[in-house]
Amino acid sequence: MNKWNATFVENCLYRLDESRRMIYKALESVSEEQIWQRPNAVGNALGNQLLHLCGNMHQYLITTLGHQKDIRDRDREFDLRSGFSKKELLDRLDGTIDAAQRVLQNATDADFLNVYSVQAFELTGVGVALHAIEHCSYHTGQIAFWVKQLTEKDLGFYNQMDLNQKHNL
Repeated sequence: MNKWNATFVENCLYRLDESRRMIYKALESVSEEQIWQRPNAVGNALGNQLLHLCGNMHQYLITTLGHQKDIRDRDREFDLRSGFSKKELLDRLDGTIDAAQRVLQNATDADFLNVYSVQAFELTGVGVALHAIEHCSYHTGQIAFWVKQLTEKDLGFYNQMDLNQKHNL
């Protein structure tokens, strides 16, 4: 793998770990009942968000970039109203992120340059990885927002850091 791809993969791995950290932190203060509470008739519960996040990451990274058979049932991710505990959902998230990270680490330069058909899209391997990472971040933000609504608590993702530091040239 060339240096550019190695740097790209390193940053993808970091982003996935950051999303995992934030999701775990957010769900610390959520009850089992709140995992399946929907904000309204068209909104998704935290459980659905986690199932969808895992489904998308599996389809894009593990299946497509990892050259495996696509077995995703996307509609089920949104249709479920219960069936998994918070621990089971977090275990599924861990397994999915770990598997996705292994695929990224094992991907070759050719894997990142090949064109793949995923859902209704034609994407290079770089596009597949970018989509999965961006999608994960997007839903991590939705999870954080809904947890804040449910708990009325600051999640403190960066309490130990000074985010007001300036970039020095």
